[in-house]
Amino acid sequence: MTGKTILITGCSSGIGFDAAHGLRDAGWRVFASCRAEADCDRLRGLGFDSPRIDYADPDTVSAGLDEVLEATGGTLDALYNNGAFACPGAVEDLPRDALRAIFEVNLFGYHDLTRQVIPVMRAQGHGRIVNCSSVLGLAPMKWRGAYVATKFALEGLTDVLRIEMRDTPIKVILIEPGPITSSIRAKAIPHFERWIDWHGSARAGQYGVLRDRLYTDSGPDRFELPASAVTKRLLKALTARNPAPRYFVTTPTWIMGTLKRLLPSRALDWVIDKG
Repeated sequence: MTGKTILITGCSSGIGFDAAHGLRDAGWRVFASCRAEADCDRLRGLGFDSPRIDYADPDTVSAGLDEVLEATGGTLDALYNNGAFACPGAVEDLPRDALRAIFEVNLFGYHDLTRQVIPVMRAQGHGRIVNCSSVLGLAPMKWRGAYVATKFALEGLTDVLRIEMRDTPIKVILIEPGPITSSIRAKAIPHFERWIDWHGSARAGQYGVLRDRLYTDSGPDRFELPASAVTKRLLKALTARNPAPRYFVTTPTWIMGTLKRLLPSRALDWVIDKG
């Protein structure tokens, strides 16, 4: 794959950081973008091209892609939309602006960058667009309504795009991680503290479990895998002659994907509620 180019978002840590290293090791030229300029500087120090792309800021989406295209002479072989954040809390406690903020990043930003990349891939006659979803794009989970909503929406938008791109040489693919070692939980704390008035919630007495999970480092989750497990599936999605629509990562993702097909909704609700 020497000479192939890929733009990866959300590379400051976790899945994006590992993907940037894994793809570079596999011979790709990686444009490893981050939301914060300080993280871009850190990645540049590691030898990466690192344009700043903040999904919440449309100007950086356009400018970051322009920087990539200027460096490549106007081409791009692949895009991996990866950056996202979580805003934990009960659905009834989520203010409208909290949902607006998370959708700006987890869905609208993906869509904006994808729309700008498609004409480039059409013109060059090939390309792959890979969107990072989640097991929570397949099945719901309590206290994660905002994140689940964005991932369910991403699943639907990506599925439609994949069907619409069937008459083009552009392949559209979903990666479905489950519990992966990352800092997403710690990074969710500021959003929780900004938006969720748990003291005033009708469920105030139930927030103890969620707050313990957010503020206490209890070690890896059950079935948790390192970010390299996602990179392995990403490489397959990028190099397979006829890539699958979805690539599952981790045991919970396989289980939930299967149960969603087999169980009626009430039975699936019971399984999820029991953990």
